[in-house]
Amino acid sequence: MADVAVTVIGGGVVGLAIAAELAPRYSPFFVLERNARYGQETSSRNSEVIHAGIYYPPGSLKARLCVEGREMLYRLCEANDIPHRRVTKIITATKREEEPELERLHKVGTGNGAKLEFLSAAQVHAMEPHITTVGGLLSPSTGIISAHGVMDFYHHSARLHGAEVQLHCTVVGLERQPDGYLVTIEEGGQRSSFSSEWVINAAGLECDTIAALAGIDVQQAGYRLHYCKGSYFALPGSMNSLVSRLVYPVPTKHSLGVHVVIDLGGRLKFGPDVEYLPDRRLNYEVDPSKRHAFAESVRRILAFVKDEDLTPDMSGIRPKTQAPGDPTRDFIIAHETARGLPGLINLIGMESPALTASPAIAKYVSDLMKTS
Repeated sequence: MADVAVTVIGGGVVGLAIAAELAPRYSPFFVLERNARYGQETSSRNSEVIHAGIYYPPGSLKARLCVEGREMLYRLCEANDIPHRRVTKIITATKREEEPELERLHKVGTGNGAKLEFLSAAQVHAMEPHITTVGGLLSPSTGIISAHGVMDFYHHSARLHGAEVQLHCTVVGLERQPDGYLVTIEEGGQRSSFSSEWVINAAGLECDTIAALAGIDVQQAGYRLHYCKGSYFALPGSMNSLVSRLVYPVPTKHSLGVHVVIDLGGRLKFGPDVEYLPDRRLNYEVDPSKRHAFAESVRRILAFVKDEDLTPDMSGIRPKTQAPGDPTRDFIIAHETARGLPGLINLIGMESPALTASPAIAKYVSDLMKTS
């Protein structure tokens, strides 16, 4: 018999959501996190948006879990006083050539289950008088959330039901055994091992590393990650009142574009851009030399913004499975029975909208385990 029923590797928002969902039914239960605090990487370095489900291919996991998770997350926030606001969002076309893309987004988004309304230029300006527009789409169900707040809730809920969250704990070995997996960890330079019936790999930026420890050829499986950094710049506080909701440009092939982000404190910032990191180094510095390029992007939406108005703010790194220039790929959530690894569930490429989808992702993993 294994020492532990379930081990979740990774204490980001996805790993914690899974722990909160599963801990009431499985014991003993471990969550292993390599950092000094849970949620220090991708989960806390993003726009903190509750997405509506507009952009994702119909039928994809991103579309399904985003829409399902959005409603679950709002209910969770309201029931547990997790800071959030339904600020709404406008996608603005800044020139006539972009209007067909609004039509396409409306078709895809409503097909996914997002509520969207066409707006004329006059209607956009009635809501946001300072932005450039020839028309847009309103998403009334888009909001913002405290990522730390929801992770604190998941963490508290998991621990309340008996989960042990081990920090400063790096997984360095994962070996299939008759009763589950031998998990080898390193803490403070010391190594130890225990057995676990189930292992759930929610390791974010190192999910491909964990999959490889289990013997999976990550290149062949399509699990290889590409680190993609996104930086943000902010406006001075005196300009915070110029926009009252999220404002996005019409997306490009590879990005949603630098957009107007509002946080729960009312700060106005812009981001993220797209910068692949070939060396996979965790570099969170925001390069001040990007200021002009950011200002050029921002001026598509807010024409009056000057280069000198922008100051470097924050950055995050996304665990993408697509290489630079490749089409966007879906979430990978796989129970690896076909690879001869029953009891191992890999979650690969959990970038946006994973924060929004987190409660639905947890339920999806739970259902995978029930049907196994």
